[in-house]
Amino acid sequence: MNRIFIGLYLDEDVNVILADLLRNRGFEALSAREAGQLGKTDEEQLAHAISQGLTLLTHNRVDFEALAQAYFAANQEHCGIIFAVRRPAQEILRRLLVILNQVTVDEMKNQVRYI
Repeated sequence: MNRIFIGLYLDEDVNVILADLLRNRGFEALSAREAGQLGKTDEEQLAHAISQGLTLLTHNRVDFEALAQAYFAANQEHCGIIFAVRRPAQEILRRLLVILNQVTVDEMKNQVRYI
């Protein structure tokens, strides 16, 4: 079954409450904690998101921008990365909903977005 709506994988530095807020609005969301991925490297976090077909949400701009560039250079695909400035969960949710309601899974593929 193909998805239309983006599902999110929340890196371990993203507040886990955000996963609940997203699910309460009908979106797929999985935190690193729920996935048993705490303490994994950034490479492992991105690989896990890809294995689940999920877009990665993180506050870690520097490291994941480098990973996105490495994937691009190696012609490797990912399901997208969204960088969020650290803000209260409700503010991040508000900004995420703009993307989640306007961008499809296919459109997010290999994309980097900033909120």
